[in-house]
Amino acid sequence: MKPDDALELRPGQSTELLKELHILTREGRINQDSRRKLKQVYHLYQFIEKLLLELPAAPDRPTLADHGAGKSYLGFILYDLFFRPRGCGHIYGVETRSELVERSRALAARLGFERMSFLNLSAAAAADETALPDTIDVVTALHACDTATDDAIAFGLRKKARFMVLVPCCQAELAACLRQNKALSLSRTPLAELWRHPLHTRELGSQITNVLRCLYLEASGYQVTVTELVGWEHSLKNELILARWTGQRRHSAAQRLRALLAEFGLESLEARRYPGLP
Repeated sequence: MKPDDALELRPGQSTELLKELHILTREGRINQDSRRKLKQVYHLYQFIEKLLLELPAAPDRPTLADHGAGKSYLGFILYDLFFRPRGCGHIYGVETRSELVERSRALAARLGFERMSFLNLSAAAAADETALPDTIDVVTALHACDTATDDAIAFGLRKKARFMVLVPCCQAELAACLRQNKALSLSRTPLAELWRHPLHTRELGSQITNVLRCLYLEASGYQVTVTELVGWEHSLKNELILARWTGQRRHSAAQRLRALLAEFGLESLEARRYPGLP
């Protein structure tokens, strides 16, 4: 392995796992695409590790549910670097594509990662799944597409999650609502110029979606921090939302959320996306 490749890996990290995930080649090298992917996962791991260390020690803790798990890069690296050396806790990967679920199950069995489970479910269906515990310490959703991030938030609220770590992706639902009401909005307010052009509709829809999600989390008792995951040269889907349970429900956040829905003609979304508003 080249010296600069070696710098990418953490002490004690399983090179066998990284080869299975095609982050390392069979010769133990890292190509440029894999380097970007690994850097992104490592950045997210650093955020999540700090949260996991805050949780009280217990034989069956911490628990983490990863929504839109895909090939479970994040779940496997979290297990390898944090859960495996500590000998406790459990990771649940939630993914709708059955072939990826089967592949992850086989890989976990091959590597002896016994405290990993993979469920062929949507984030929306996972809240009622008996294979998952009643409470989950940490909920993650890395690039869960469109409303799957909202479903992951709803899951976290249902499971009384201590922390949620979200990197939203492909926020299309709200942009579609803006397009539907565009003519009325243009006659009603000059603000509609912000989404008159299709490109702006998509960008503004994405921005408003995440702002509403943050307000909903604050109204539901979470302290919210929004930051960058990695530099823009690595990923355009770069917004990281960190939510920490405090129990302090902010009524002002609920009021502002409703005011934004009214301002942009999006009141129909409240019952579907923000049912827990006080």
